[in-house]
Amino acid sequence: MFLFISLSDKKSSSFTYSFPTIAVSWLILFVIVALQIYFTSVISENNAKLTAEKMNLEKQNQELEMEKRNLTNQIKDMEAKGNELNISRAQWSIDAYCPRKDGARHCNSCQPGWILFQSSCYVVLNYQSSTDRKTWEEARENCTIRNSDLVVVDNAEEKTYVRDNSYNRPGNEGYWIGLKADGGKWKWVDGSDLADSSWTENPTDGHCAISVTNDGWKSVNCTNRNNWICEQKSLSV
Repeated sequence: MFLFISLSDKKSSSFTYSFPTIAVSWLILFVIVALQIYFTSVISENNAKLTAEKMNLEKQNQELEMEKRNLTNQIKDMEAKGNELNISRAQWSIDAYCPRKDGARHCNSCQPGWILFQSSCYVVLNYQSSTDRKTWEEARENCTIRNSDLVVVDNAEEKTYVRDNSYNRPGNEGYWIGLKADGGKWKWVDGSDLADSSWTENPTDGHCAISVTNDGWKSVNCTNRNNWICEQKSLSV
């Protein structure tokens, strides 16, 4: 009897001692399983995000490739149109300066209706009716249509030439030239300043210069309506 009790006590004691160890083991196992589930969930979520980002990047890359192709096509179209325009301009220049006569082309320094002086060609737009005359801006636009600009005077000889071609007309103050008052300075249409201030009056903003046959240059309001003189470079033949 004593032995039985002794063995039972030993088993009970052994169970008592092993229970905390088992509990701790189960707890550790539970934590491990929970962590595994958590990290599996996190990894799965991150993988889903990465997959979505990858798909989004692939979509953006496809869109960029499409934009690149479209831009390339646009550039090619612009180059083709530019080449056509250059050819058209070249053909215009050939027809304007080298008209056909008797089956052959004969080139001139200036196109018909223009006058050669030094290295430029000039056309004097001379209208008797005031309704045909233009403001300074309108005159410049008209020169642009003619592939030219209002005359820019570079030297005294050219100034004399322009003056001599500024014919007097009743009701016409003079002929617009490419000189305009801007910020207290006289500016040519090519962006340069008037080199010799003695050639005309002091600049007044809103005024432009006209050439008058007997009086040289005058400063008048740019909105006045006058005749004008256009200039373009001559062709070397």
